[in-house]
Amino acid sequence: MNSKLIRRTSLATAALLAGGLLLTACGSGGSEHAGGHSGAPATASASASAVAGAKPYNATDLAFVQGMIPHHRQALEMAELAGSRAAAPEVKQLAEQIRKAQDPEIATMSGWLTTWGEQVPQAGGGHSGHGGGASGMMSEAEMASLGEATGAAFDKAFLKLMVAHHTGAVTMAEEEKAEGAFGPAKELAGAVITGQSAEIATMNGLLAKG
Repeated sequence: MNSKLIRRTSLATAALLAGGLLLTACGSGGSEHAGGHSGAPATASASASAVAGAKPYNATDLAFVQGMIPHHRQALEMAELAGSRAAAPEVKQLAEQIRKAQDPEIATMSGWLTTWGEQVPQAGGGHSGHGGGASGMMSEAEMASLGEATGAAFDKAFLKLMVAHHTGAVTMAEEEKAEGAFGPAKELAGAVITGQSAEIATMNGLLAKG
């Protein structure tokens, strides 16, 4: 009787021990699962990495900068021609004003593209095949014609072409102001709108004088 009782007690103890081990295992698995679903920190970490790797600029910023660099370069070509071909001192003064404003802006925008790891437009990439359009870029034929003009004829051609050129730049800048994300580019766009709108008014005034 005693031996049977001892045997039953041993079996009960073994069962209890087995149950305890099973509970421990389940508790351990649940803990790991929670740690994995303590997916909150993992997700937060992934989100933080994504934000950290986010670009400070959008497609509008990139298009504006990559488009405005060659646009400015062409304006500088036109301004350089005015130095030796213009007759009116007002036209020469305007050309110098354009050069002083746009040359540093080219350097600034090129620096942004380099920092972003984006391509800086190559110098001497040619002109728009057709000219005109929203950007106001001159065609190769228009630039060649301007380069052949001198004196009063140059002044008139320069002013007309530069008004169209500036108008295109203002259009590009307005789009950047409305849809860009990179603060410094939006500020530069604002400066382009203010400065070049004033120059358009000046050039239209000179054209009206004949």
